[in-house]
Amino acid sequence: MQGQSESSSSSGSFRPGSFRKVVVLGAGTMGHGIAQVCAAAGYTTTLFDIEQPAVDRGLARVAQNLDKGVARGKVSAEQRDATLQQLSGSADFDAAVVGAELVIEAVPESISLKQRLFADATRVAGDEVVLATNTSSLSIDTIAAAVPRPERVIGTHFFNPVHIMKLLEIVVGQRTSASVLAAIQGFGARIGKTCITVRDSPGFATSRLGLVIGLEAIRMVEEGVASPADIDTAMCLGYGFPMGPLRLTDLVGLDVRLSIADYLSEQLEQGAHFKPPALLRQMVADGKLGKKSGQGFYTWE
Repeated sequence: MQGQSESSSSSGSFRPGSFRKVVVLGAGTMGHGIAQVCAAAGYTTTLFDIEQPAVDRGLARVAQNLDKGVARGKVSAEQRDATLQQLSGSADFDAAVVGAELVIEAVPESISLKQRLFADATRVAGDEVVLATNTSSLSIDTIAAAVPRPERVIGTHFFNPVHIMKLLEIVVGQRTSASVLAAIQGFGARIGKTCITVRDSPGFATSRLGLVIGLEAIRMVEEGVASPADIDTAMCLGYGFPMGPLRLTDLVGLDVRLSIADYLSEQLEQGAHFKPPALLRQMVADGKLGKKSGQGFYTWE
């Protein structure tokens, strides 16, 4: 891929899928799912969050996902038990990260937060650790600027729910090394994902395309064109979408979509179509964030 660095000879020690210990930073909606698929693929996996109750909730959600899989015949009891055996949790950053070969951050969309975590991970695990960010829109190159060897930083954009969605969008920065890309492609294959590789650009491929549709659907609700349910039904039955754009917005989080829309409208030269609708801003201000708050375009239990 154009812009990809070949300068780091020491990174050549990484073979596709050769990671042993994986650490996931952030035990929330995305983090616990990422930790689950890593552990299910046989990686020794540690799930970190800043408070033990958050770690415990993340681990409990993994166990619930696996139990549901067993009940539905998608996962065997032996696979569930083996996955849980590979997975641990910690609220102690240094203890969680020490010895890690791959660190994946799944924290809120703040460049400064992601930079700080990667700098701390390098301090603990050394500058050979591969640093993967689950950002859905932020610049890989900007995040990488905080570490001494930016060729080790790469984007791994997972999709929710992680244990079900098959896509992994790999985002390559200007200095991401070829061997790190190969290692992450091997990692993606091992955890059962279909990988696409894109160049670091605002919104990458998936967020940029998906957000345009989601924002236009919100404008249609705002203008009274149709109800959320009818708009979603139109896209599912008329265009073959597995889920309507407004229901997906509820699952992603209206606050997350607003943050991405603000970012892309500023970063892209032709960014006017990413300007957030007033309805989206109002719903976020009212605390209607989607499934995580119980109310968005739909009511959630």
